[in-house]
Amino acid sequence: MGQIVRSLGKYVTRNRVWKSVFRSESPVTERGQSESVFHNLWLHIHPVKVRKDALKINHTFCLGGLTLLLFLVLVITGVPLMFYYVPSVERAYDNMKDLEFVVSYGVLLRNLHRWAAHGMVVAVFLHMARVFYTGSYKPPREFNWVIGVCLLMLTLGLSFTGYLLPWDQLAFWAITVGTSIASYVPLFGPAFKYVLLGGNEVGQNALIRFYVLHVALLPLAAVLLMAAHFWRIRKDGGISRPL
Repeated sequence: MGQIVRSLGKYVTRNRVWKSVFRSESPVTERGQSESVFHNLWLHIHPVKVRKDALKINHTFCLGGLTLLLFLVLVITGVPLMFYYVPSVERAYDNMKDLEFVVSYGVLLRNLHRWAAHGMVVAVFLHMARVFYTGSYKPPREFNWVIGVCLLMLTLGLSFTGYLLPWDQLAFWAITVGTSIASYVPLFGPAFKYVLLGGNEVGQNALIRFYVLHVALLPLAAVLLMAAHFWRIRKDGGISRPL
């Protein structure tokens, strides 16, 4: 008898917790199902209805979803890398070697991060090309196209800032050449180079600035713009239909 009472008590407790979270029974009518979607944050992100022809793989090639997946891989692999990396000109290169030869699965973690970064650049470029060639930038989606262009720039910025972090010869001279090219931008080129490097040459100031941009500022901006990007897709009627 005591076992039955305890089982009933657990059932009532679980039922109360469930109702406190969802606050409604499972809807049985179309109106109730629509209201459940509108009143739920996570369900509201997705459209209530999706056009059948918009789901064809040969229209989108899932390039937007693939880009998001690669970004999540970069976040998942990037956070553990931060536990082993120190943005110091004296220690950065040694940290990379420790990941390669000392830390268990360190080389796998770093290579996953590296190849996901390369893949994201390719996926974003192909996604933009797909949107252009299928006319998905046309009204009422012009603003979302602008957001997409900004996300492309952020992706390139993430790739560029991450290039310096290993602090090897390839990274050092690549950033030296890249920032020198940036200095030729009309009007504010030299000032932009100085702010980016924190001086006139690639050194400790440049490394710490690239590190902060790579792990904090640019990812935060990318997350905010991706949220706006997905929201605009939702409000513009979902994935654009084939021409």
